[in-house]
Amino acid sequence: MARPEQVLVLEPQHELKFKGPFTDVVTAYLKLSNPTDRNICFKVKTTAPRRYCVRPNSGIIDAGASINVSVMLQPFDYDPNEKSKHKFMVQSVLAPFDMTDMEGVWKEAKPDELMDSKLRCSFEMPLENDKTTEPSALPKSASASLDDGEVKKIMEECKRLQMEVQRLWEENKQIREDDGLRKRKVTSVSAPHSSALATSVVRDEGLSTRILAFCVLFFVIGVIIGKLVL
Repeated sequence: MARPEQVLVLEPQHELKFKGPFTDVVTAYLKLSNPTDRNICFKVKTTAPRRYCVRPNSGIIDAGASINVSVMLQPFDYDPNEKSKHKFMVQSVLAPFDMTDMEGVWKEAKPDELMDSKLRCSFEMPLENDKTTEPSALPKSASASLDDGEVKKIMEECKRLQMEVQRLWEENKQIREDDGLRKRKVTSVSAPHSSALATSVVRDEGLSTRILAFCVLFFVIGVIIGKLVL
């Protein structure tokens, strides 16, 4: 006599997929739903019991309820050329109204009362482009590798250096204004030879200040680039 059709609804219906890498435990989930008005006893069996840990592997699903089963694949050496032959079977039976012992239900169940569904297993490794980053995104990945504390320090240092450059620029501007005033005074009261000497001194001081400002600016740029690269 043929067995009755499975009344539980399985999600997924036909295949459990496990996605690597398989150097650690990989878990797949199986949802069992009971759409009937009767409580259902269930068991989950596998052809490779040493390779999997199933929780829960048996129990009772109340009428109209559902349960999630965790299927944990143990770590192993993955071979892409080897196809998985592992299979699972969900076995179920209607729970008696006067049930007191679930183990006794399975022992007393007749073969024509048992229902079952079978699922195959498949192993998948993630694609290579899912594990690597784009080479063109180096500045972004470099900055992402810094923690929040390091980023905050860099921002504070950049802000301080920017203020220093601004201060030097203002000092340079003030020096040029003072030099211009001094030049006009020297020109009005000094001889031609003295005027030429004072003008040379003024130019040398302004040039030195501008060189200093440019050096500080290049230093700021170098520090920012160095922090991002490291």
